[in-house]
Amino acid sequence: MRRLGTAVTAVVLAGAAVSATAVTATAASATGAAPAAACDTAGWGSALKSADADAHKPLTAIRTGQHDCFDRMVFEVPTAGGKPVGYRIGYVKELHQDGSGDLIKVGGGAILEIRVAAPSYDPGTGRTTYPGKAGKPLPGVNIAGYRSFKDTRFAASFEGDTQIGLGVAKRLPFRVTQQNNQLVVDVAHS
Repeated sequence: MRRLGTAVTAVVLAGAAVSATAVTATAASATGAAPAAACDTAGWGSALKSADADAHKPLTAIRTGQHDCFDRMVFEVPTAGGKPVGYRIGYVKELHQDGSGDLIKVGGGAILEIRVAAPSYDPGTGRTTYPGKAGKPLPGVNIAGYRSFKDTRFAASFEGDTQIGLGVAKRLPFRVTQQNNQLVVDVAHS
């Protein structure tokens, strides 16, 4: 009798585990969602972030990428000896072009204004090093299908700084890091 009770209990428990797994799998496939990954954004925040730097080397490229927990924008700025690049990055209600003050429309639920202490031209020769045009999307950057990034706009390259408008889904936490010749801006998905 005891063995029969133990066998029945084991079958009932196994059936409950299979049912719970099936319900979870069905719910995930019904929403089209993958299992949620743990995303550590401790210390990111949505407040203004800035750093000063002495050298103003020209900006040569901007590219983007998608990750499980965030979207990334990378600014390529060749620096002597890997010195840090100055920046000022924060949310604004509207994007106004440096120099002229003209309003530049940026799509998305919030606008992250990114100022990098690097002109889009060589100050010595005047030669363009990054071909951005005021009010236009960033050349060569395709953010279709990104979760956080919704729009990009080149604003200006004025007095040694380059100004970019990044439209995001809503006011989301972000972080700024530097490595070698790159300034990296990550915007969390939530």
